[in-house]
Amino acid sequence: MESKNEGSTLLTSEKLASIEDEDVLNKMLDSAADFEERRMIRAALRDLLKKKREKREQERGVRQQDLKQQGLNKGGTTGGAVSVGRAVVNQQPSVTKSAGQPSSSTPTGKTAGRTGPAVVSAQKCSFAEPPNAKNVKQMLLDWCRAKTEPYEGVDIQNFSSSWKDGIAFCALVHRFYPDAFEYSTLNPYKPRDNFQLAFSTAERLAGCPPLLDAEDLVRMKEPDWKCVYTYIQEFYRCLVEKGLVKTKKRP
Repeated sequence: MESKNEGSTLLTSEKLASIEDEDVLNKMLDSAADFEERRMIRAALRDLLKKKREKREQERGVRQQDLKQQGLNKGGTTGGAVSVGRAVVNQQPSVTKSAGQPSSSTPTGKTAGRTGPAVVSAQKCSFAEPPNAKNVKQMLLDWCRAKTEPYEGVDIQNFSSSWKDGIAFCALVHRFYPDAFEYSTLNPYKPRDNFQLAFSTAERLAGCPPLLDAEDLVRMKEPDWKCVYTYIQEFYRCLVEKGLVKTKKRP
């Protein structure tokens, strides 16, 4: 019986090593009940993400060189700043000002540093929902849950309380950029640091504009779900544009 199990483990390891689609591995992880199997699938996911990251780094280096040659990297900004400017403009149709909301920020579309004008008040966040908003919201929530499932301390059930300590944001960003920071050192009792780390990393590597402000979030008992939902939508869009997420429908 013991040798049979060893043979089964070896076969499973070989099968996992041959899979190059992370969606397949995620589905296997969701259906696996055995602890050892889940451990092996997580290891296979980490190896696959590492290979993809190395490939992306090579491709990004080529793209950045092209941008510099075309003169698109002006003012000392990085290649990601171009994506930020585009993302801010694209955000306008889905994020609108609430009635009576102050308009003291710089006009959208201009970048002004890390926090920038793209920051949406975490206390007043509204948007026009599409007809199929409920389905899109659930799909995006399921995606977040699947991507962060391997991470300890993360249990995403909604777009509000599940994100209040910043750990879920960090896990989601770390899933696509595992070498950006050391996840195991994060402290759930330091939400401000976690928010800032997640947002700055997503902006620097994914070109995702920092639509949320860490100071606003830490002052609230729970984040406004509309604001979190809007930010995750934008992060998802940036990943799709960079080819890091394969999808048929965009949230």
